[in-house]
Amino acid sequence: MFIQTETTPNPAVLKFLPGRIVLKGATAEFCSMEEAEKGSELAAAIFAVKGVASVFFGEDFISIAKKANEQWDVMKPAILGLIMEHFITARELLLNQNNDSKVFASQHAEDNGDPIIQKIKELLDERVRPAVAQDGGDIVFHGFDKGIVYLTLRGACAGCPSASATLKMGVENLLRHYIPEVAEVRARM
Repeated sequence: MFIQTETTPNPAVLKFLPGRIVLKGATAEFCSMEEAEKGSELAAAIFAVKGVASVFFGEDFISIAKKANEQWDVMKPAILGLIMEHFITARELLLNQNNDSKVFASQHAEDNGDPIIQKIKELLDERVRPAVAQDGGDIVFHGFDKGIVYLTLRGACAGCPSASATLKMGVENLLRHYIPEVAEVRARM
């Protein structure tokens, strides 16, 4: 098994590509050892590597953030070994997908039938999510109210220095161009 790595726009995050599906139809983010121990053996094992700050599972990648002053050349071999062992032994990635709604996010949240919300989700799925995934992250739709779209960036994109520009200049401009009812995009934590 060969695992590729890629840098991301966020200098604290490295993207690991195992060459297979990691998590289909959802994303999972672990921001502490406690969350990881409840949700994923692999995430908990990765957190045990000195310097890991967060673990994010996307469809075909794993983004890992390091703490400040840690070095990837020290951390990377251990992380690669853990990922390889996990996929070779074919263990389950997640322990319980319903344990914490903050950790697990469906990429296809429920739809209330509102045509504006349907169009927003369609644009996010077709145009935004693939671009954000390229950078090691994901975008989660939370709602649309009085012209305001509420979104959260996750994974590598969550702590990226250009996250607010991505939402305002990228996503907001795209949505406003195609959907006149959208006035603004706001980050939701």
